[in-house]
Amino acid sequence: MNYLSQNAKRKLTLLTAGLISIGYVSAQNVTQQQEPFKGQIGKTLGDSKEAWTTPVKAPKGAPNVVWIILDDVGFGASSTFGGIIKTPVFDTLASQGLRYTNFHTAGICAPTRAALLTGRNHHYVHMGGFAHTAMSAGFPGWDGRIPSDKGTVAEILRENGYSTFAAGKYGLTPDEDATDAGPFDRWPLGKGFDHFFGFLGSQTDQYKPDLVEDNQHVTPDGRHLEEQITDKAIGYLTKHRKVAPDKPFFLYYAPAATHAPHQVATEWSDQYKGQFDGGWDEFREKVFARQKKLGIIPANAVLPARNPNVTAWNKLPADEKKLYARFMEVYAGYLTYADHEVGRLVDYLKTSHQLDNTLIFVIIGDNGASKEGTLNGDIDRQVFLQSSTQEENIKHNLEKIGEIGAPEGTQANYPLGWAQAANTPFKYWKQDANSEGGTRNPLIVYYPKTIKDGGSIRTQYGHVNDILPTTLEFLGIKNPEYIRGIKQDTLQGTSLVYSFDNSAAPSKHTTQYYYIFGSRSIYKDGWKAEVYHHPDFNDLTKQTTYTAPAGGNNFDNDVWELYDLRTDFNERVNVAAKYPEKLNELKALFDDQAKKNNIYPLIDWEDVLKGRIHKNYKAPVEAGN
Repeated sequence: MNYLSQNAKRKLTLLTAGLISIGYVSAQNVTQQQEPFKGQIGKTLGDSKEAWTTPVKAPKGAPNVVWIILDDVGFGASSTFGGIIKTPVFDTLASQGLRYTNFHTAGICAPTRAALLTGRNHHYVHMGGFAHTAMSAGFPGWDGRIPSDKGTVAEILRENGYSTFAAGKYGLTPDEDATDAGPFDRWPLGKGFDHFFGFLGSQTDQYKPDLVEDNQHVTPDGRHLEEQITDKAIGYLTKHRKVAPDKPFFLYYAPAATHAPHQVATEWSDQYKGQFDGGWDEFREKVFARQKKLGIIPANAVLPARNPNVTAWNKLPADEKKLYARFMEVYAGYLTYADHEVGRLVDYLKTSHQLDNTLIFVIIGDNGASKEGTLNGDIDRQVFLQSSTQEENIKHNLEKIGEIGAPEGTQANYPLGWAQAANTPFKYWKQDANSEGGTRNPLIVYYPKTIKDGGSIRTQYGHVNDILPTTLEFLGIKNPEYIRGIKQDTLQGTSLVYSFDNSAAPSKHTTQYYYIFGSRSIYKDGWKAEVYHHPDFNDLTKQTTYTAPAGGNNFDNDVWELYDLRTDFNERVNVAAKYPEKLNELKALFDDQAKKNNIYPLIDWEDVLKGRIHKNYKAPVEAGN
């Protein structure tokens, strides 16, 4: 029987969170459900029967689990999936594990991470946009607050005897809660982690991060953020092994790399000096050939044309080529450095004799490569916004070319041409939920004890919400009926365990929607219908001056496209006119999924940028005003 009102429950939650934050109650004691007393109470000890709570234990022999997710890495960037940016640690893990080439994310960071941690669709867990004030709205799919009946992987595994740690980017805490005053129920410790070290927002400076440890902000030590989070993760695991060597752990390791700002020591970026002087067109051709050779893409695949908004490299002036090549050198060094830091973590597991009993998932990017660096690259956001022309921005960037990637004074992000190159062999990029370029990311699964087909490729369709069900099935753990007394909703993802030892197994994840601020698509059994609903692309040169697409933001005016991914995996041939019945079928399916997953009302970037979706948000000042 429910004796507490909703208001009383809220007060109890806030009180508990406050006690946790000041150290009177441990997060673990609050999280774990107390067993009912099974003894007998008499008037004296002699006529009473004592009983003790049975400690929660993981299944016997349960492996450790590590989830690694990088940020803003395109499908064709890493050497592991055909790219020419060196990622030797990922290469090694993949050579002993499985590479999934048909795996998908939500298309942008917070939605992807919400789906990953909960095993459910992003709108279904209220993360249709972000937890940021400006990008959330007062509707179930959009308020940026993951409900308690949709428990996270950390909550589930801790209920099943695991220690749980997180290091790096979280990105799911509402802005209003992200101060040292809390409340803390939507911080990582409030969502099941024993310890957390990293940042709560979407991005941060790599040398001066907005840094949090457990339930309070802390002062960074001046080193690169990736080094700090790796040290902290290893520290957590070292202490855990010392005091509880037989207890398995779960580690969520989420580097800021390679999200802007691109900042890395020159010892990493200078490794790539001169290697991108041939430009983004040459890069795409090289990567495409490597992907075919490695079997990452079909042998008969065709490379899509360069996006019309990207200038051909051979038509650029020499000074722009020099500038843009340096942007990419820094990005490449940043990715290789991130791989190196993952290597430090893997080396620790190996030297501590835990690697052989650790199930590792590596998701190389939470979406496609970022288009947010604009057409000409971005070094200083404020100067960029105040520049009245592209020429002024290029001139400023050239003057500061030596500072790209430096720890002081710059917030670099590469130009659009490199985003398309890093997304080879797909069209478009981050934020474009309609496109494989926005939503298809590499996945590595590593566990040599069970995976005997090391180095092989899997083409089964997968989505980020599949990782939690996969983990639970592999561990032999069921999604709990209750967490902290709250009845849990069902999972929506599909376990990939069936494909671990069967490369020919048909895909079990057969339907999946995508929606990010207007761009949208629906996948069903190899077919995909999609809409590129965006403002005029030329307005990307000024991110604050978007205009509405043709027809305003009237979604009824959008033109749907149709692709048969079974024969056209990278969406080159629109067959909407050839198969109108299939298109209508998929449009109806999208509507059905929208209703089930809280996608409605449809919200797009114009609604965000003009401050229509949140009463406390003020639209940005127009550039130059």
